[in-house]
Amino acid sequence: MAEPNSSTTSSDGDHSASYDNLTSAAGRIAQNSIFERFARAGFVTSGIVHLIIGYIAIRVALGGAAGATDQSGAMAELASKPGGKIALWVGVVAFLVMALWRLAEAALGKSSEPGSDSAPSEVINRIKAFALSVVYFAFAFTAFGFARGSGKSSGAQSSGLSARLMQSTAGTVALIVVGLIVIAVGGYHVYKGASRNFVKDLKGEPSDLVRRLGIVGYIAKGLAIAAIGLLFILAAAQSAPSKATGLDGAFKTLLAQPYGATLLVLAGLGIITYGLYCFAMARYVKM
Repeated sequence: MAEPNSSTTSSDGDHSASYDNLTSAAGRIAQNSIFERFARAGFVTSGIVHLIIGYIAIRVALGGAAGATDQSGAMAELASKPGGKIALWVGVVAFLVMALWRLAEAALGKSSEPGSDSAPSEVINRIKAFALSVVYFAFAFTAFGFARGSGKSSGAQSSGLSARLMQSTAGTVALIVVGLIVIAVGGYHVYKGASRNFVKDLKGEPSDLVRRLGIVGYIAKGLAIAAIGLLFILAAAQSAPSKATGLDGAFKTLLAQPYGATLLVLAGLGIITYGLYCFAMARYVKM
């Protein structure tokens, strides 16, 4: 009987050991008390941003002062308040730490549940972790701009990027693909809320209140995200980049519909509910 190739076996063993060491190191970083506190603070900051977005949406629906009903509008609102810029600088750090945490999960898997998923689920979870890291890096960048006093409307930036993409057929197709992806992300949020799948992300057995906040919050946010994707597709189909203005455009399109004010109030309440759930995640989410 032929003996196993010792060099190959050794190489595989070294590779496995190196991966285990990296995973262990990532786990130690994620479980580091300072790192964990900042990451959890990111959920608090995200909760505050969602509360302000919901508040602005309701204010617009009721005919109050207008404002951008998205994260840039929320951060502009926060920056205008006493101590708001200090809160935004804290938010920059917290969002960056959250982005790095998700990036580590994308590269090495979950430190809290190593090897707990099948191979296909592991791939999907890593893709989701990478997507979340991009979102949190974007949040950090937006917060950084408003903390410095140079923040810009995310809706205007989205519209400008869409206009550049529509200058070519390939760009228009890319915008439609982005819209479909965004709709899929929104659909996943709705599914996660309706199926209560989000409970798996939390430590222990969440209370009925936390479950209700998660159900309503995820469904509301999912519908809002899907509406953004639909606007991207409509903008590409109609060669109207001004329609691709993100969450702000989605809410204002909703307001223009029959019973739009009522619908926008409900949407605002849904986003506020998600913001409250973010506070629950700050305490209970697995790290």
